[in-house]
Amino acid sequence: MYTPNSNLAPAARAVLCAPEPRAKVAYSQSAAAHWRAGKLLPPDPAIVMPDRPARPKRPQLMAPRLMPRRRSGGVGGRIALLHAVAHIELNAIDLAWDLIGRFAAQNWPAAFYDDWVGVADDEARHFTMLEARLSELGAGYGDLPAHDGLWEAAMTTAHDPLARLAVVPMVLEARGLDVTPAMIARLRRAGDDVSAALLKTILREEIAHVAAGRRWFGHLCRLRGVAENETWRALVAAHYHGVPKPPFNEAARRAAGMAPELYELIT
Repeated sequence: MYTPNSNLAPAARAVLCAPEPRAKVAYSQSAAAHWRAGKLLPPDPAIVMPDRPARPKRPQLMAPRLMPRRRSGGVGGRIALLHAVAHIELNAIDLAWDLIGRFAAQNWPAAFYDDWVGVADDEARHFTMLEARLSELGAGYGDLPAHDGLWEAAMTTAHDPLARLAVVPMVLEARGLDVTPAMIARLRRAGDDVSAALLKTILREEIAHVAAGRRWFGHLCRLRGVAENETWRALVAAHYHGVPKPPFNEAARRAAGMAPELYELIT
């Protein structure tokens, strides 16, 4: 793995190279604790991140277009919904650590690492919460297939941190802000207030993750002397298949620093 008093890059590699979810979560939480305690230095840019994170044997990963239609009713439907969110959260752990390790040569301020180590720690906790809830419902992560499109955004933006920030937090995670309220409402209609409360917590914390992406995207734009809104639209057009689609959770997006004039012009 890595040792305290080293730097964040071996910690990031350890997370990315851990195939089992519980090990991935444990490494992420340990690294976050060591960073906050001042026992890890900023990442060494000479340490290379893997092209893809390690994955467990289950769930079966499929192309998004081949995914079976998600069940919509009963406990099976709720399990399918929570399993899909758990898969997103597991990928989000890797996405945060890949951002930290892959773009270390950017010489970010310490606050950048504070933000993204915090994001990774949140995502690890979210996955743990979801896994525990699945167990309470008689299921587990890996029981259902999951789509393999989440890492595509990482691969297509691996050359440029500005592109990564534009697409992952400001498109994919922002989309989570839009769709989660409907998931919460569906769970409440089904009488599953426990799962609904869990997703409400995740939604609240994901606003801060999108805000971190927006903040550091603006930081890089200023360093490069480029216009933020126009640059974001150009990067989304170049590296994301499709466009952000309404309905938008405007209140949550505004709280994250994403005003409608940014994203509505490209829908």
